[in-house]
Amino acid sequence: MKIVIIGTGRTGCSLIKALSERNYDITVVDKSRKVIDEVTDNYNVSGIVGSGASKQTLLKAGANTADVLIALTPVDEVNILSCMQAKSVGALKTAASVFQSDFAAERRELETEMGIDYVYNPKYDIAEEAANSIGLPGSVRPEGLFGDQLQMLTVTVNPDSPLVGKKLMSISKDLNSSFLVCTVLRNGKLTVPDGNFEIASGDSLGLAANRENMLNVLKNIGITRNPAGKIMLVGGGVAAEYMVEMLLKRRKNITLIDFNMERCRLLMEKYPAVNVSYGTGELTEVLEEEHIADMDALVSITDNDEKNMVTSMYAWARNVPSIITRIESQDHLKLLHKVNLDITLSPSEISVDKLLRFCLNCEVGAARNEIEKYCTVADNKAEVLQFTAGDNYAKPGMPFKDPGFKLRKNVIIASVVRGDELITPNGNCVINKGDRVIVVSEKKNRIERLNDIFA
Repeated sequence: MKIVIIGTGRTGCSLIKALSERNYDITVVDKSRKVIDEVTDNYNVSGIVGSGASKQTLLKAGANTADVLIALTPVDEVNILSCMQAKSVGALKTAASVFQSDFAAERRELETEMGIDYVYNPKYDIAEEAANSIGLPGSVRPEGLFGDQLQMLTVTVNPDSPLVGKKLMSISKDLNSSFLVCTVLRNGKLTVPDGNFEIASGDSLGLAANRENMLNVLKNIGITRNPAGKIMLVGGGVAAEYMVEMLLKRRKNITLIDFNMERCRLLMEKYPAVNVSYGTGELTEVLEEEHIADMDALVSITDNDEKNMVTSMYAWARNVPSIITRIESQDHLKLLHKVNLDITLSPSEISVDKLLRFCLNCEVGAARNEIEKYCTVADNKAEVLQFTAGDNYAKPGMPFKDPGFKLRKNVIIASVVRGDELITPNGNCVINKGDRVIVVSEKKNRIERLNDIFA
């Protein structure tokens, strides 16, 4: 598949790295010769110097024969125009990043009237991830919904967890919960476990369960969610606005701190129900003035890693139960994890996951690719993929316990969706024609068709 990427910021470079691992034909466009030289030296990609909004530049980059073009510059107008120009010269699919709320609100119009296949908003995505993480302990990280029913979570096993020392085959029965452990990270090494795998303290488990049952699952493994009525947001940018709107719908008591007076005035007018505070002077003094110790949750969502780190570590010292931190640097992420501030959100990681999913979905229908939905889990070491069992499915009606139903190493079937029913697999489970099958696999297996899961 031929892919053109416009823009080489943090998200662009991370996406280039992820796509180049899949051996796609990639051409990168950027206005900086220095940047293009660095990217082409580091990755097996071609580079073109120029503006992605220029039809001439796009033709040099091969947009007229591209399967996918993705525009990731920091300027919304350039991204939108690049996609429109690319479609006009023959690109099959296009995706544009937009940051401004007015463009984001017009997403459907951009997709239908301008012919852009995927308009995504990184600010909204980070806000949604943060809002969904509030109240969860640092040992739990939501990986999002896969489809309408399957909830994915990552849980780090604490020493006092009831899971320690248990084999997977006994967990559901012993804890009276229906869920599946799809992945385990132990000392950075990925395992897709079988029923004999024994859980140890410190393991990072990838769980899959019915969305409606996930809170009960967490409760049964000793994890409760803080109701978090009083929430402090630090940073009043666009992402914070999205969060405020989400949290007001949930009837939360919100204190918002920003460090720009004009921005504070705008937010006060727009959200009269929110306690908006202008942060001036020492950050810790500002937090104390707004009663940080009385908060149920703190979300530090400024565009500055260092400010977010200081804010979150101070909240941790003041025993705030739920702390969520927007962090972009991998070094900063590791530092926060050392002090158990585990709910950290990276905008570029979230964006890359969505864009990689978009690219893979663009291959649906190709002879070698049957993937319908896609995401990554387990620190990007494993993939979650959805297939529909068709006429060519190799083992219709065969129970999973049958010796002939042998999966490849580090492959597991997370669930089977039959009509509106989400089935957690066991030995008696079968796959029939028309079933949707959700598979978790180590990335290096390169699963592209349902039959690829078998040994």
